[in-house]
Amino acid sequence: MATSAAARVDLRSLPLRAPSPFIKWVGGKGRLLAQLLPLLPPGVERMRHVEPFSGGAAMFFARRPERALLCDVNAALVETYRMVRDEVDAVIDALEPLAEDHGKEAYYRVRTRYNETRHGAHGPQRAAMFIYLNKTCFNGLHRVNKKGEFNVPAGRYKNPRIIDGEGLYAASAELQKAELKNVPFEALLEQARPGDFVYLDPPYEPVSTTASFTSYARDGFTQEDQTRLRDVFDALTRRGCKCMLSNSDVPFIRELYRKHRIDTVAAPRAVNCDASKRGNVTEVVVRNY
Repeated sequence: MATSAAARVDLRSLPLRAPSPFIKWVGGKGRLLAQLLPLLPPGVERMRHVEPFSGGAAMFFARRPERALLCDVNAALVETYRMVRDEVDAVIDALEPLAEDHGKEAYYRVRTRYNETRHGAHGPQRAAMFIYLNKTCFNGLHRVNKKGEFNVPAGRYKNPRIIDGEGLYAASAELQKAELKNVPFEALLEQARPGDFVYLDPPYEPVSTTASFTSYARDGFTQEDQTRLRDVFDALTRRGCKCMLSNSDVPFIRELYRKHRIDTVAAPRAVNCDASKRGNVTEVVVRNY
C-alpha cells in the first residue's frame, strides 16, 4: 500500500519507532539477537560499531550505537542504505508506483530495468528498485550471476509489504550516525581502530554441498576467503579491536578459529525449499575477548 505525501507528514510528526532492518537478507541476525547481544564485550556502548558485512544490519539497528562504520562489498546494498539515510522521501516517492503496479510481469520488468541500470548513476530510483525486488523476490535472496546481474525469480507473495514508511524513517534516522563504505572486508585493516567493536557476519561456510547461498557478490565467498578473513580477525585482535564473528558450526570454521573463544547459538534454518528439513541448527560465535 502506497504512502502518500500527506501520510508522510503525519509520520514525521509521530515519535520514531525503534529501527529495524528494512530489507530481508539471507543469514540476517534478527532471530538470533537475544542470544548474540549478551555476548557483546563489556563497555561496548562506548565503542565505535564496525560491520564489514552489513547485510540487513540487524545488529546495528538493535544496538543503536552513537558511532558506526557499515561496509559491504555489495555496492547496490551500500547505495541503498545511503539513499535511505540521505534521501528517504525520494526513495518512498519512487517506491509508490512500484508498489501500485506490483505483479509477476511487473516484477520482471523492474528486474530488467534494475540490471540495465547497474552501471549507471545511482540514486533514489535505483534504491527503490532494490527494496522492491528484495521485498518481492523469492525468499528475499540477493543473488547475482557472473555478469553481476540480479537473477532471483519472483516470490509467491499474496500481499507483500513493499512500503513501510515508518520503518524507513526510523532506519533513516539511525543511519545518520553511520559512515557507509562499499569496500571488501580487507579494508578493515585500514579502517578499524583500537577500541572498536567489530562484528563480522560473512557469507557462511556451507554445511553441505547443496547449502551454499554465497553468491551475494559476483565471485561468491570461498574457503580461501574464509581463511583470509581469519587472518584479518587475528590482525584486528593484535590491534586491540574487540571482535565477534558468526559462522556455520562446521569443522573447517572451528579449526580456523581454534585459538579464539568459540560459543554456539541455536539458529532457525530459514532458507530451504524442503519444509520438512527446516528446524534449528547450531552456529558458532567466535570472540577474541
